[in-house]
Parts: sequence; structure tokens; C-alpha cells
Amino acid sequence: MGLLRLMMPPKLQLLALLAFAVAMFFLENQIQKLEESRGKLERAIARHEVREIEQRHTQDSLRERDSSTASLSDSEDDIVIIYNRVPKTASTSFTNIAYDLCGKNHYHVLHINTTKNNPVMSIQDQVRFVKNVTEWREMKPAFYHGHVSFLDFTKFGVKRKPIYINVIRDPIERLVSYYYFLRFGDDYRPGLRRRKQGDKKTFDECVSAGGSDCAPEKLWLQIPFFCGHYSECWNVGSQWALEQAKYNLVNEYMLVGVTEELEDFVMMLEAALPRFFKGATELYKTGKKSHLRKTSEKKPPTKESIAKLQQSAIWKMENEFYEFALEQFQFVRAHAVREKDGELYLLAQNFFYEKIYPKN
Repeated sequence: MGLLRLMMPPKLQLLALLAFAVAMFFLENQIQKLEESRGKLERAIARHEVREIEQRHTQDSLRERDSSTASLSDSEDDIVIIYNRVPKTASTSFTNIAYDLCGKNHYHVLHINTTKNNPVMSIQDQVRFVKNVTEWREMKPAFYHGHVSFLDFTKFGVKRKPIYINVIRDPIERLVSYYYFLRFGDDYRPGLRRRKQGDKKTFDECVSAGGSDCAPEKLWLQIPFFCGHYSECWNVGSQWALEQAKYNLVNEYMLVGVTEELEDFVMMLEAALPRFFKGATELYKTGKKSHLRKTSEKKPPTKESIAKLQQSAIWKMENEFYEFALEQFQFVRAHAVREKDGELYLLAQNFFYEKIYPKN
């Protein structure tokens, strides 16, 4: 390079130096532009990655929300209610509400019709029934009703048990109603011939004569219905059956009402299970079918007839069970509704969540 400068004239040397400086400036300028372009590209890539992450997060959140909503919907649509109704406890009046609401609230109502109204199923029918209730998806959500004693679904290895509800009645009033029903029927199907039709004997006359249709043994019905499919349940006067019926009422039934306070029962069901019973209270108050079934020609028994039945050990046990159910129902009602100016209203939600960790 030094030899080159010695051989070049001074003007050429100056021009060469100037050209070199210009080339270096141009080169540095291009390098700077490349650096700026690289920075822009990196920032663009970073923004794109952030957008992708945000989009994935949003999509995941939407999927989780949709999944959660679907799970909730699936859970609500998987509900099965069993109302193993005791005869002559206003069960038809209540069941009519379920039939009137099923179309509007989108569920199915199925009547369990057993041969000769036998409340005890054979073991093979128990298996069939459990399989139907748990696996018949086309019928869910479902409301099953029928004169069938309580069936423990856990014995059959099912993961999700149905919800049991029921209504019971003062045992003597129930027996009196059933006595006249067998003779005179009711206003639900007035033309249907009943088993004891033509027998004009009153309930008091039956008690006085010691008749079998009004015997204390006929009171033994509500206990075995709640006790279930055990042989001891149907042994009249069994203390074990009474205790088992109490246990099942508290542990296996979501709600058990009483005939004498049926409107309160309907109101609490609507609050607890709106998927099925939304609109039930108003329908009960104003609907034409709410009190449709009334036993014809029913005459209230005399104090003497009542006193005679109350002397029996069977009445004492059935009445103990009724009083137990009534006390439980009134306890649940006291924590669910309040009365104001003669009207009942439901209490608002009385719990909330706080101190939720970890913080997001």
C-alpha cells in the first residue's frame, strides 16, 4: 500500500482516499439499516408470538368455559328423580304437577306400573329397573313415579344414584281415605269399578265390628315403603323396619313432605330443583289439576274409632315415623322459607365465598 502511494500522483491518492471513505460510509450505513431491519423483524416476531399465545389462551379459556358449561348442562340433564309414592297421600295431585310441567321444563315422566301394585320387585326386576334408570339416556332427565318401596341403588354398583323424594300422611287419615277409595273411588276416574264397590259399611262400622279392612295391620304401609326391599321391612310391627325407614328418610331422600303441608313441599322442590319444578308453586295454587283426585263419600271417623286404633302398637310405630318425618320436614322448611302476612316466601342465598387463594 505504501509502495502504491509512492507510485500514485497526489491527486489520485486524494481521490482514492475519498472513494474509500465514501465506501466505508455507505457500508456502515447499510450495516445500520440491516441492524434496524433485524430489530424490526425481531419485534414483529415477538409481537406475533405474543398474539399467538394470547389467542391460544383465549381459545383454551373458551374451551374450558364451553366444557364447563357443557358439563354443567350434562350434569343437569343427567338427573333422575324417583318418587316412590305411598298410596292415598295426595300422590296423584302432586304427580299431575310433574306431568303438567314436563313439556315446558323439558324432562320425561314415567309411571312405574307393577303387577297388582306389588311394591316389592323381584331381584331380576330390581336389576332391570336400576339399569333402565341409570342407562336409559334418551329418557333423561327423568321423573319416575310409582307405588314401589325404596330401592338402594348402591347395592348394584352404580356411580350416580337417583334423587328420591316422597310425601307421607297421618296414618289414620291415610287408612280412612284408602278404605273409602276401595268402595267409592274418586273424582279422577269416577266410572272405574273398585274392588270393594257395593260395600256400604262405614269406616266406623268396620272398626266397631273388628273388620279386616280397618284393622291396625292395614296401617303398616309407610314404614315398609321407606324401609325398602328387605324381608324384615314387611314384618308388621318390626322395630328394625321402623329404624331403617327413619335412616333411609334422613340419608337417602332429598326431601320428604307431608300431605297436610303439600304446598310448602312443592315450593321447596321448586327452589331446590328448578330444572324440574320451575313454575310448580304457581301451578299448584292456580292449576285445575292440583287437587284433582278426591276420594268420594269419605266420612271422617269418630273419636271412638280413632281412639281404638291408637291403642295398637302398630299405630304407635307408624305415628312415630310420621311424627319423625313431620319434624324433619318442618326443620328443613324453617331454614328455607319465611312467612309474612300469611304468605310464604323463599329465603335468599345465605352463604358466599371469600379469602380465595391463590390470587391470580
